[in-house]
Amino acid sequence: MEINVIVGGAAGQGMDTLSGTLAKILAGAGYGVLSTRDYMSRIRGGHNFSIVRAARETPWTFAPACNLLVCLDEATHQNHIPKLDRDGAFIYDPEDFEPEDERGVAVPMRELARAAGGRIMANTVALGAALALLGLQTASAEEMLLDIFADKEGVGEQNVDALLRGWETVGERRLQVESPGDDEGERIFLEGNQALGMAAAASGCRFFTAYPMTPATGIMTYLAGLEGDNVVVEQAEDEIAAINAVLGASFTGARALTATSGGGFSLMAEGVSLAGMTETPAVIIVAMRPGPATGFPTRTDQGDLGFVLNAGHGEFPRAVLSATHLEDAFYRLNKAFDLADRFQTPVIFLSDQHFADTARTIEPYDFERMQREQHLADDSTAELPYRRYRLTEDGISPRLLPGQVEGEVVLADSDEHDERGFIAEDAETRVAMMEKRMKKLRGLMEEMDEPVYHGPEDPEILLVGWGSTYGAIREARDQLAAGDTSAGHLHFADIWPLQRSRLDHYLGVAKNSFCVEANYTGQFAELVRRETGLEFHGSIRKYDGRPFTAADILREVEEHVQ
Repeated sequence: MEINVIVGGAAGQGMDTLSGTLAKILAGAGYGVLSTRDYMSRIRGGHNFSIVRAARETPWTFAPACNLLVCLDEATHQNHIPKLDRDGAFIYDPEDFEPEDERGVAVPMRELARAAGGRIMANTVALGAALALLGLQTASAEEMLLDIFADKEGVGEQNVDALLRGWETVGERRLQVESPGDDEGERIFLEGNQALGMAAAASGCRFFTAYPMTPATGIMTYLAGLEGDNVVVEQAEDEIAAINAVLGASFTGARALTATSGGGFSLMAEGVSLAGMTETPAVIIVAMRPGPATGFPTRTDQGDLGFVLNAGHGEFPRAVLSATHLEDAFYRLNKAFDLADRFQTPVIFLSDQHFADTARTIEPYDFERMQREQHLADDSTAELPYRRYRLTEDGISPRLLPGQVEGEVVLADSDEHDERGFIAEDAETRVAMMEKRMKKLRGLMEEMDEPVYHGPEDPEILLVGWGSTYGAIREARDQLAAGDTSAGHLHFADIWPLQRSRLDHYLGVAKNSFCVEANYTGQFAELVRRETGLEFHGSIRKYDGRPFTAADILREVEEHVQ
């Protein structure tokens, strides 16, 4: 059977270190690994847990049950024991509780940790026990621990000692789990925010600024860790400063990025309008979490779609793209930079906590596919004397950087302006400039990818989604198909402007269609209705702050189709 592990404990017990190291060991052993975290908004205490799923092929979503439960405290046992398979096992410390359950494996974590050098290493003892139960040796874990604590004399060795003590305590007991696949190909293991940070750097982003806000902060952390890659990272005093700094950097020629969540984007709204009026490229990652206000700051949601589609006063063109899964999001963010530069407009890239904190094993990225051209004019294409907002057929004016052409001044104005950039208040100029800017929507529409489709051409059941619901919907469709149900999966990564031809086709042929999204009001379904007049037969919505699983979707489909 597959490996499905839940590691739980209070904040501060080293749960992330344990689960993260276990996931990397499994990936190194040749498994396809998927892992994520569910954590509370506090530094100490509370109940947090991580899920690690490993199989021969990388899973798309998480299983409803587990076969190994690692309890760093009694609350983990109480909360998750109903999810443990009959043939599974759970690790516990007898100092916490003594269950009457033959599936329990008593590991005196604190006692063994103290013997190794300190009770803080109880999580490392638990890691050793987990490896033993899964039939894995400790060599990779020992190497990782020595590397993690390389700058702390003796600490690495103490953790190796704690690891081995935990491994030896389990004895001969082993879980019956499948072996890894035979694929010898190279694979990488990383989480969503790391992939987006890597994509930004590979896209030629040279300036990043943000005010830290969960779940987007990991992008800043990744970029700040790059050395010698010519990326300037600045922690702004607030989100207003961040968006304005991005516009300043972009105006002078640097590919620039900011990342925030819904609350921070609220403060950026005026700056987004400024980008629209000055026609300055800007890429903004909005990592969604449940609102309103502070809401669930460490949970996931898709409730900001309507907001980002309409944020900013006045009317101006924009593009909205989204992160669906790691294999695509890396290249999709690169596309966002390219669109921003080509169309001289803000591009909003939607992520969420589930995508940000979920890691997978995937094939390495192809950096040769990355687009870095900034689509700048020169003295032969700018038609001197230079007019920054020259009226054109496609609405895209030639873009020069300040000082690029000797003797030519580059003007930008937040007021309505003429072709040169001087303030204008006559109706004729206003109409001409509004129409010029909005012409870009036609070009943006041509660049939007059609949604990806999996399944037969005439499905009985059609599941439609966008963003990070991809994995759960994909697995739900696969399970329906395995049960001889004709099912299709249509998934959007490019949200706005909305491509509709595949949507028209599959909604027209499907007997039952469902829009799957993690919000209360069905914001994507409403967008489809508004733009196309098309209706879904049903909606599957989730707004408890937790990501969809395939089981969630299948349960709703069964209820609606009966």
